[in-house]
Amino acid sequence: MASTLAIVVSLLLLMYLAYRGITVLLLAPLMAALAVLLSGEIGIYLPTYTDTFMKALGNYVIQFLPIFLLGALFGQLMADSGAAHTISRWIVDKLGDKHAIVTVVLACGILTYGGVSLFVVAFAIYPIAKDLFRTADIPKRLIPATIALGSFTFTMTALPGTPAIQNAIPIPYYGTNVFAAPGLGIIAAAIMLLGGLWWLRSRANQARLAGEGYGQHEDDNDDATSKDVDRGALAHMQLVLAVLPLVLVIGVNGLFTYVVFPRTDMSFVTDHFPHITPAKVIGLWSLIIALTVACATLIVSRLGHWTDLRGTVNKGVYGFMLPLFNTASEVGYGAVIAGLAGFVIIRDAVLNVTPGNPLISEAIAMNVLAGITGSSSGGLSIALQTLGPDYLRMALAAGIDPALMHRVAVMAAGGFDTLPHCGAIITLLAICKLNHRQSYLNIAAVTMGVPMVALISVIALGTFFGSF
Repeated sequence: MASTLAIVVSLLLLMYLAYRGITVLLLAPLMAALAVLLSGEIGIYLPTYTDTFMKALGNYVIQFLPIFLLGALFGQLMADSGAAHTISRWIVDKLGDKHAIVTVVLACGILTYGGVSLFVVAFAIYPIAKDLFRTADIPKRLIPATIALGSFTFTMTALPGTPAIQNAIPIPYYGTNVFAAPGLGIIAAAIMLLGGLWWLRSRANQARLAGEGYGQHEDDNDDATSKDVDRGALAHMQLVLAVLPLVLVIGVNGLFTYVVFPRTDMSFVTDHFPHITPAKVIGLWSLIIALTVACATLIVSRLGHWTDLRGTVNKGVYGFMLPLFNTASEVGYGAVIAGLAGFVIIRDAVLNVTPGNPLISEAIAMNVLAGITGSSSGGLSIALQTLGPDYLRMALAAGIDPALMHRVAVMAAGGFDTLPHCGAIITLLAICKLNHRQSYLNIAAVTMGVPMVALISVIALGTFFGSF
């Protein structure tokens, strides 16, 4: 009992101190040490740190470093090449001010589904959103929720093939790929998109009836707005070159996942690397190839036009390190917690919530851990590190397709991850120069409320009809 209480205390402190802005790189080993201390096992912490914490951290880095690195580089290339802005401007030209909310959501959705980092998207889209909302006289306080709907929901967790790191994390645990349960993913994405748009448009209509407009804000006269939004006609070739890398991320990924690797004799791999199970890694290999091709295409298509290609590449590469090691540190923390005696009680309680349907148990575990850590990737990684083999065993015993377990895990991790202490939410509000009191309720509605409806729908459909 004391060990279980120690785990709960360390988790709550991890959540609180992360909310206060202390880096997880320091918090994760310290909170792991606290859990060991309160469990009465402090004498073994140093070997636990070097052999358990660091080994789990290192294994995670080895598995996912290429995805984080290439994803960050691709996002930076899209931003600095002007491709992200070109796509956004094209959508603005087509839909205009009358559909400001839909325009911003679609712009964010297209960019994030194509592999652009949600932080890059937020910085790129905010000036455009500010101009559209001011012209349409929609309250500025709705901008963060609008960007969040397009960036943090259906393109991150539901749409099949999304290159978001959350969609890659379950691959080595379940032997799946980023296109897992595509039909259910599309249904979930539609629920998130349409439900979120309904909420935001209803809030905008309510504000209009109450006489509330865009409002007066400190950054209304920023030069970035008029500079960033260009309503002129876009050259067809310019748009094609901007969209091409996004298409390649999804298309090349699908080509290698479903055509190239399945038709390749993998015996040469197992001969040279007997510890590798190809079925469990081809999903990661496909994503690595797709992001590499997309990055190379961006660089080559813009040759002669880069103002500082070396600077862009360096910035993108350096930018992957903090997100990777933050998440890897949380995985190390989870490995230490999983080794404590008290974790057995927690694990059994979670696994036995619905012993006949591990989908529900998995959804609860992912939501809780993502909420505590304030990170969908962090919570997902901890949960799969500690419970992944159990869930796979339960799924196979119950005749549940691992692809369905994959999709439910990713969607659940994208539920309570956006509690107020979430770093992505804090950053988004800072970009928009707003605060929690002004905007958080609407953010919560579109990133937690509506996605929970989609998650429940997928679990119900998957339970009755299986994975599709």
